[in-house]
Amino acid sequence: MKYGYARVSTKLQELTSQIESLRNEGCEEIAQEKYTGTTTARPELKALLAKLKAGDVLVVTKLDRLARNTKEGIEIIEDMFKRSVKVHVLNVGLLENTTMGRFFLQTMLAVAEMERNLIIERTAEGKAIAKLNPDFREGRPKKYTKKQIEHALSLLLSNSYTQVEEMTGISRSTLARAARTKRTIPPQAASY
Repeated sequence: MKYGYARVSTKLQELTSQIESLRNEGCEEIAQEKYTGTTTARPELKALLAKLKAGDVLVVTKLDRLARNTKEGIEIIEDMFKRSVKVHVLNVGLLENTTMGRFFLQTMLAVAEMERNLIIERTAEGKAIAKLNPDFREGRPKKYTKKQIEHALSLLLSNSYTQVEEMTGISRSTLARAARTKRTIPPQAASY
């Protein structure tokens, strides 16, 4: 039996063209969902993959509709091969557990590895360039600027932590941490 799977990334996108292509390909049943490719929560795909059996054909319009990334696509296709299910990617062709099918899968695997390595290299290069900046800090960026913190600390000289928090929106814990770091606020400052 031929099964189709159609997916779009947002609720606003339409599945119409994918469903039409899958029907034209002769799919008897089409699972469809609207989930971003970055999420693993794709219940319709999971249910469809669970029902496929030897001799069935899984049809998708493009490989990126089936998987979040190349690695996941390869894992799904290898699982289908083990279960004697054919995978037909309309913009690529029929993938079978044959010499050519495995060749294509290995080629995809090599490309995926190259993509990962290039991403790692670009990330390392970008980080090295960023570290040349004297203001570079690794990790999450600060929510408040140095100027904002200094202003809030100056307000603590005549106001309580609670009052400064209400005036600036900077939390009491952030203020206390900054005060300890700066050691500008005397211990007897209002702490209520």
